[in-house]
Amino acid sequence: MSEIRFIDTTVRDGNQSLWALNMRVGAMLPIAEQMDQAGFESMEFFLSVMFKKYVREHKENPWEWVREGTKRIKKTRLRYHGGMHSAFEKTPHCILKLLIERLVSYGLTVTRTSNSWNDFADFKEEIADLKKTGMDTVANLIYSVSPRHTDEYYARKAKEAAASNPWRICFKDVGGLLTPERARTLIPVVLKSAGKIPVEFHAHCNSGQAPLCYLEGVKLGMRILHTAVPPLANGSSQPSIFNIAHNLRALGYTPMVDLKPLEAVEKHFTAIARKSGLPIGKPVEYDQSQYLHQVPGGMISNMRHQLKIVGMEHKMEAALEEAAHVRKDFGYPIMVTPLSQYVGTQAAINVLLGERYKEVPDQVIQYALGFWGKEAVEVMDPDIRDKILSRPRAKEWTHWEQPEPTLNEVRQKLGVHLSDEDLILRFFAGDDYVNALPDGGKPREYLNGDLPLVRLIEQLSQRKGSNQIFIKRPGFSVRMEKRAAS
Repeated sequence: MSEIRFIDTTVRDGNQSLWALNMRVGAMLPIAEQMDQAGFESMEFFLSVMFKKYVREHKENPWEWVREGTKRIKKTRLRYHGGMHSAFEKTPHCILKLLIERLVSYGLTVTRTSNSWNDFADFKEEIADLKKTGMDTVANLIYSVSPRHTDEYYARKAKEAAASNPWRICFKDVGGLLTPERARTLIPVVLKSAGKIPVEFHAHCNSGQAPLCYLEGVKLGMRILHTAVPPLANGSSQPSIFNIAHNLRALGYTPMVDLKPLEAVEKHFTAIARKSGLPIGKPVEYDQSQYLHQVPGGMISNMRHQLKIVGMEHKMEAALEEAAHVRKDFGYPIMVTPLSQYVGTQAAINVLLGERYKEVPDQVIQYALGFWGKEAVEVMDPDIRDKILSRPRAKEWTHWEQPEPTLNEVRQKLGVHLSDEDLILRFFAGDDYVNALPDGGKPREYLNGDLPLVRLIEQLSQRKGSNQIFIKRPGFSVRMEKRAAS
């Protein structure tokens, strides 16, 4: 088989990894139809953290992206990113199930999800529940570098993943840590152990090696790759579809993608980046420190963004260095959601306060108690664990059990007359923030950054509230005026 298929990650992982989800809904909508023409096997489209981010920071209702985006994307199978388990905080199962049901109703019928410890013991039940709701599951097998993450470990975990009966397995290099040399030894192990379950390959470009690892992976039998469209490729995102397709053709493979419509997509998002002051994804130089802190692509931009908010962006390098020490203290967890957030948050707190573990967030206490994976209790540095659990707050969490309210109980608390979508929105984003949304959170209108002049004028003429439009460039001008009907 020489055909190579692609999963597009531009508006989900590219937006999250490079732009900290700072691209507005209105910036994605105008180019969605062109993205649909490229022939991607599927496209990552949505994740639940968008509810809080978009409502609280962008003053937009992310359901508008789901409603309007799915109207524009008809050929490409759309993906949710997440499952029926909690990612950052303990979320009631009834809310997660309702969210999946609503997304399936809009045509999102695939999800890619993880267990942070590659613990597939409970995955079979979750995968079955997702299937009943109408969603196929791609189970992540996450790559990491530590004394514990050996070939034997990945052979065992790939077999356990396959036994959970997912639709597919995704070999996921979230930290961009895989080298071509390691790929040659490990990928055959993963493919063999996965058996008949197809395997996708998802990698971040943090160390600059992901494009090379993709090519090695294809030579070794990988046939489904995750890529993004520039400027939302490279950097801490996925490899560029243009680069990978070009190199695959040079190697004699057939990339199943039409690059022509993606030229307009690249121009559009580049215009958005320049207009909004967002970074252009570029290939990065190799950085050995990446193998120490292992902070994943989805966190690099978020850490910098949060430090910038408090005026401490200059502490970024120190926070990354501290993250390496915290990860060792925590027993070398895989740096993936939510464990990477706990390591990164604790590292930032240690740096900002100038004293290690002076303050500890609740999630780190929960980690030490095994709430986020029983393996943590076994692998943590015992002295650090004792220090975390010696504080009074830890005693409050020791015997805590996650409440599992019914959907009716959640409705009684948030509003019995709410629609399912409004209930979900208010649960994640908060009542006060939703109530404060201007115009119900309708997204701001953006023009397509690659529209020819005729279509640009056409869209401008349809804008309400403007009676005159004047466009002027050197040697060229257009004036339009609406007149009352005679």
